[in-house]
Amino acid sequence: MEWGALTAAGAALVVGVLTWTQSRASNRRADFTTIMDRVDHELQAEKEQRRLLMSFAVELLRWARTVESNSQTNPPPDPPTGLDLTPWLRP
Repeated sequence: MEWGALTAAGAALVVGVLTWTQSRASNRRADFTTIMDRVDHELQAEKEQRRLLMSFAVELLRWARTVESNSQTNPPPDPPTGLDLTPWLRP
């Protein structure tokens, strides 16, 4: 009788451990999916910011070339209307 109870308890323990490890594995997969979704979202936002910053820098360089080539004889031209130079203006 004792051997049967011990065998049943041992089997129940093995089944419990296997179930626990399976649930941990599926939780890890869900966590990984959540983390990867977040990383993908942040990467898209960073790419958008870099694209905007790069286009701003290219537009600023184009304007600077115009200013440099004309500044010898004429006053510098006004910047394009879409170009916001407030971060570089001196207070």
